[in-house]
Amino acid sequence: MTDNMAERLDALRRAIDYHAHRYYVLDDPEISDAEYDALWRELVALEAAHPELVTPGSPTQRVPGAPAEGFAKVRHAAPILSLGNAFDPDGLTAWRDRFMRLLPEADRAAVAYVVEPKIDGLSVVLTYENGELTLGATRGDGEVGEDITANLRTLRSVPRRIPASRESAVRAPARIVVRGEVYAPVADFERFNAQQQESGVRTYANPRNFAAGSLRQLDPRITATRPLRLWLYQIVDFQDARAIRSQWEALQYLRDLGFPVERRIRRFTDFDEMAAYVVEWGQTDRRSLPYEADGLVIKIDDFAMQARLGYVGKDPRWAVAYKYPAEEAVTRLIDIRVNVGRTGTLNPYAVLEPVQVGGVTVSQATLHNEDYVKELDIRPGDMVAVKRAGEVIPQVLRALKDLRTGAEQPWEMPKTCPACGQPVERAPGEAATYCVNSECPAQLVRGIEHFVSRGAMDIEGFGIRQAELLTQLGFIRSLADVYYLDADKLLELEGYGDKRVRNLMAAIEESKARGPARLLTAVGIRGVGEIVAEQLVDHYGSIDALMDAPLAELQALSGIGPVLAQNIYDWFQKQPNRRLIERFKAAGVQTAASRGTGDGPATLAGLTFVITGTLPNLSRDQAKDLIKAHGGKVTDSVSKNTSYLVAGEAAGSKLTKAQQLGVPVIDEARLREMLAI
Repeated sequence: MTDNMAERLDALRRAIDYHAHRYYVLDDPEISDAEYDALWRELVALEAAHPELVTPGSPTQRVPGAPAEGFAKVRHAAPILSLGNAFDPDGLTAWRDRFMRLLPEADRAAVAYVVEPKIDGLSVVLTYENGELTLGATRGDGEVGEDITANLRTLRSVPRRIPASRESAVRAPARIVVRGEVYAPVADFERFNAQQQESGVRTYANPRNFAAGSLRQLDPRITATRPLRLWLYQIVDFQDARAIRSQWEALQYLRDLGFPVERRIRRFTDFDEMAAYVVEWGQTDRRSLPYEADGLVIKIDDFAMQARLGYVGKDPRWAVAYKYPAEEAVTRLIDIRVNVGRTGTLNPYAVLEPVQVGGVTVSQATLHNEDYVKELDIRPGDMVAVKRAGEVIPQVLRALKDLRTGAEQPWEMPKTCPACGQPVERAPGEAATYCVNSECPAQLVRGIEHFVSRGAMDIEGFGIRQAELLTQLGFIRSLADVYYLDADKLLELEGYGDKRVRNLMAAIEESKARGPARLLTAVGIRGVGEIVAEQLVDHYGSIDALMDAPLAELQALSGIGPVLAQNIYDWFQKQPNRRLIERFKAAGVQTAASRGTGDGPATLAGLTFVITGTLPNLSRDQAKDLIKAHGGKVTDSVSKNTSYLVAGEAAGSKLTKAQQLGVPVIDEARLREMLAI
């Protein structure tokens, strides 16, 4: 029995590793999330029943249970060196001329080059023995790094065992040491920072600092919550009968083993062609990358040539980093002002003399929070360096202190809210300052904008302009007033004709049935988004039950950390918030889960849908809710695992992809037939 159980556990672990590899590394899943979850649940259940068969390499062991006391030092198998730099085509040519003089005449015509993006993250070194990940370390000083194996295991793109794919025709070497870069995709980084700022906790200046800080957490459970990825680009040490003779061959071998390897890598046999590509890449491809890269790395492809050329100091002669000018500009910071977010956070921002940064005129930039301004000692009147973070969000990087006149004075966070004049507070251990006045007009306008948005109550025809107007007129003094608007008074407003008012009132009425999870998302509890809200409603069934939940009970819920639990508990302890919920109920807003939701006929069980275009009678969220209520699943992207594409008008590229993959395409009428409604 034990042998059979061990075999089943091994099969489950290999299947989960394989499908995680296809999802996180190849972006090409073969099974649905539900099928993956079923494999996971079976593994968890069997390991719980047979703890003696749990192995360190099991997918369930990605996140250890307790923080480390510190990082042990580890010596690398070979020096992990840095690179010399070139900053223009002349510098690149000079590098070529230097190494060419050291090569025999016969070899000079045979030089080939591999060009790789220079990813702006944290360099790491991974060691695998007999296919198992045994060590992960930082680069450190190039000779000695820090053991961060537990943290690296939490990254889904880091294989715990190689080969990671059952399709691979290669076997694991006896030992391989590889080098790569851990990075944060720009979109994920910006989303994480926005959530942090909204919750009043620390934000990060850039994706590189974020990656480094996330990997050096003593508690791997924190690292596991961070959106980090890995690219591999070098074999440092290799013990196997196979001979690998070039960098290009090494990269393909790493791919075959299942490691994530960037596909934006090129090989050239002509130096001039390569140099032209390097210049052009900085003007085109670099801007389209999903991560930050400050240049390209150019390597001589042939390993024998690399060995012949050797090193000068700590820099290899056979490689160079081509660095592009930073997308920065210098301008004067006219003033530091503060706006108020929907949860009451006071957010400082810079008012700048307009300046061109990366082809865009910038006149305002983020300053994150009070600590950021203080740590960098940024003052009104300073000349400052400005960057478009991730090529999108303008950010003040530093003050040019040598250019100060002496008139610049340190900035202080206001003691009162700039919108309502009430005193502000900053809780110990938090980075954000808050206006705690629940009737603050700035919070109310932003709160309404969020409340009526698509991800919340989804009230069509209601946006920030309506929020500003109706709060200014006194028609809305709290979120619940949205459901008590007087149609006759709206008709008296300029631009509000009969049809517009009728449509708006109908949209407001329709939103009452969105369900308690949407309402929880909409009211603006710090840290409570769509996923957390659905989890809370699934557990408690109604907002009334959640409202009376003890703090200890909230803290015990899976996926609800102590800070989030405290935020939820504190929000419901405030009497104005409890009165707000009562007013929603009195207006007919649904605050309890429908008994039929999830309990009706699961006519769509096991089916995965993608919705695109504009449907005749249903919004996308309505269609999504209907599919989920009947046991189906809705995803954002079309793949070969998609069961049906529900297409409306202006379906676009998703329709094209579905047709290419042979995914059945249906309309709203056919969906209703499948739902029997």
